[in-house]
Amino acid sequence: MDDKTRTEIEAAAFRALVAHLQWRTDVQNIDLMSLSGFCRNCLWKWLKAAADERGVALSKDQAQRAVYGMAYADWKARHQTEASDAQQRAYDSSRPLHSAVSRS
Repeated sequence: MDDKTRTEIEAAAFRALVAHLQWRTDVQNIDLMSLSGFCRNCLWKWLKAAADERGVALSKDQAQRAVYGMAYADWKARHQTEASDAQQRAYDSSRPLHSAVSRS
């Protein structure tokens, strides 16, 4: 597979992941972090970092909108719930995963 095709396939998979996370608003970021070590916030930060590395102008707000499908404040007001004690404990116990996540 050539690099252009690989990049196109990876981009399509990224768009599918973002669309899925936009659809699954019931899944909280704290749960994603606890189970996988990354969340929507990680995705927008990785997106912004990739743009910055390439000298492409992409603001924090634009990156958040690309991942959340709306302004982060709007998403948070509509979909984010207060973390339960159990969610907080799971998040705290999974902290080693958070620093292990790297972007290629």
